Amino acid sequence: MKRWSKLQKQLYQIIDDKINFQIHCGVYRMESRRGSTQIPRYWITLGKEILFDYPKQFAHLLQAQEYPYPYETDVSEISDLIREYLNTPAEDVFSRTFEEDRWGLTNLLKAADRRTGQARAEELCRASENEGVKKIIEARKASKK
Repeated sequence: MKRWSKLQKQLYQIIDDKINFQIHCGVYRMESRRGSTQIPRYWITLGKEILFDYPKQFAHLLQAQEYPYPYETDVSEISDLIREYLNTPAEDVFSRTFEEDRWGLTNLLKAADRRTGQARAEELCRASENEGVKKIIEARKASKK
């Protein structure tokens, strides 16, 4: 598996740099009476607002999958999904169904992707119920003024 910094760098190469969109991956140490563990976290910010926060926003998915959270998570699957998105040719991003996206992450990436034209962004905004997607598209519109 590639290092997160390399994946992050590749992602930033396609993200609209006129908006303050950032994606992070980190590990936090958790101490308990039974010992300690490291909890991985993915989060996306637009400015200072957190739009995506794994695992916090997805605890219901973790419970449904019967993961012994926090010991097993989807972090490697999220990294794989980002890699799949990056490996998809720009002309195929909108027509492709990212079957492994259980988190709505690819719509956030599409919204921030500078290869996404105005018409596609508007289409995505209308079709999406994700407020983060709408905020990213609005930030991109505002940056063009």
